[in-house]
Amino acid sequence: MIFLRFLINAILMAGLLINSSYSQTPIERNDTIVIGGIKQYIRIKGKNISKPILLILHGGPGSSLMNKTDQISNKLQQHFVVVQWDQRETGETLKLNKSSQPLTPDLFYKDTRDLVDSLLKRFHQPRLYLVGYSWGTVPGFQMADKNPELLYAYIAISPVINNWESEQLALDMLKKEMGSKAQKELSEVKIPFENAEQLYCHRKWLFKHSGQKFVSISFRKSFVESWGVTWFNVWKEACDANLFESLPAINCPVYFFAGGKDYNTNSSITTEYYGKLTAPKKDLFLFKDAGHGLPETHSDGFQDIIIKTILPQTYDH
Repeated sequence: MIFLRFLINAILMAGLLINSSYSQTPIERNDTIVIGGIKQYIRIKGKNISKPILLILHGGPGSSLMNKTDQISNKLQQHFVVVQWDQRETGETLKLNKSSQPLTPDLFYKDTRDLVDSLLKRFHQPRLYLVGYSWGTVPGFQMADKNPELLYAYIAISPVINNWESEQLALDMLKKEMGSKAQKELSEVKIPFENAEQLYCHRKWLFKHSGQKFVSISFRKSFVESWGVTWFNVWKEACDANLFESLPAINCPVYFFAGGKDYNTNSSITTEYYGKLTAPKKDLFLFKDAGHGLPETHSDGFQDIIIKTILPQTYDH
């Protein structure tokens, strides 16, 4: 009888040790998985494989964040299994294969949903945290709208909410504050943009207004002929949405991060939408001196809020 008790205790202890060892296992992997009928590239990093998943949707469209993985998520990796993903026609995914379908906002939502399902199954998790940054908020808001049961929380950074209104605010500001050369060029710009050339002109003067260096005339040709050909139509379609009208409520916790100096996705629109949105939990974090690139320029503060405020409010262990 004593031997039997000893054996049972030994088995139980071994199980606990195995589970403890597994739960403390770090992960760092670069994987290629099939999403939406093509190969797509993801990077997974975390100090503890049993922690909740945090999936980051990059901006652009077409702007990979893979080379900034640690810059924007080094702290998050201590508390989450962080997943970075190069969406179709972007970065490492584009190197693997081109899209087999025409690009639409709905296609990017479907890709996002497929990836979420795959990650939840792989890590035996019921839900995950979804972070959308700029363009990434386009499929992000669709996920929060259509699949809130799969999200612990949705975190929208520099969000696309009513982007034509935002672009018009920026255009009006530039015409008022920039010189005669800018005013002459910007007089040809229409909102909504009619083509990639108008978008380029708008962004050129917006960069100069914020004190950033803009690229040479050779990049203008590359931007208009390359980025525009691939992305202009799908980006314009996404900008046609007005979430004030189409998405007045979300059935999962929603958190907004906005830069007070963001003229791409104007923080005044984010603040107004936050005030009107209905959600079980919501909050707005305004970084007054930040621009559109908030998660890169204010990475410590952005990560600390997720870890210290959002995670305790939303994660049911």
